[in-house]
Amino acid sequence: MFKDRPLFSSLHSQASWRPDAVISLIGLLILLAWDFSGGDMQMAQWWGESTGFALRDNWWMVKVMHEGMRNAGWVLLLALAAGIWRPWGSLRHLATGDRAGLFLSVVCALLAVTLIKGISKTSCPWDLQVFGGTASYISHWNVFEMDGGGGHCFPAGHASTGFAFMAAYFGLRQNGAPSARIWLVCALLAGLVLGVSQQMRGAHFMSHTLWTAWLSWSVGWLSHGLFSRLRGKS
Repeated sequence: MFKDRPLFSSLHSQASWRPDAVISLIGLLILLAWDFSGGDMQMAQWWGESTGFALRDNWWMVKVMHEGMRNAGWVLLLALAAGIWRPWGSLRHLATGDRAGLFLSVVCALLAVTLIKGISKTSCPWDLQVFGGTASYISHWNVFEMDGGGGHCFPAGHASTGFAFMAAYFGLRQNGAPSARIWLVCALLAGLVLGVSQQMRGAHFMSHTLWTAWLSWSVGWLSHGLFSRLRGKS
């Protein structure tokens, strides 16, 4: 049963932002620990060799896990946009403004990853010399030095096809939707599976996937809070 009373939504929003912030902070600390652990290269060597990545051009990985899932993500995003005017599923229990805010939160999460990726000088693992490419390994923290590769590989854009939809969780939760947690878990798992599938091809390091997850959660949470305040709901 949805609790659609304004008082409930306001109190729930005020009570929930603190744990959301704590989750974001803990996630950031975990990310920093992973970044400086050297785990990226060790994990990449599970699938990559000096001659490259055997699964880079694998049909299933390319046509299904990459192209197919990317198209599915676009379909879901368009469905959320259409749901603003013609609601479906749990969207039927949200006001029009809440549905718009939910959609915009997902878009903000996607844009955050896309914008950072667009200016990043970090190349993909398959571009590195250790895996048969021409680029040198340089940490994504070194934002001023070129590594000799194509760049634009950080964070993981394909993983955002799943992770970005975590942003919808906040709008569903605020309106008391019982499907909110299910949505969150599905988006989290989808992002993780898509991220790992790209790592197996040599397209990303684990840190790229983890940063995409953190950005999607944090930007989704912050943008939802902003849209809610603009509408006077929190």
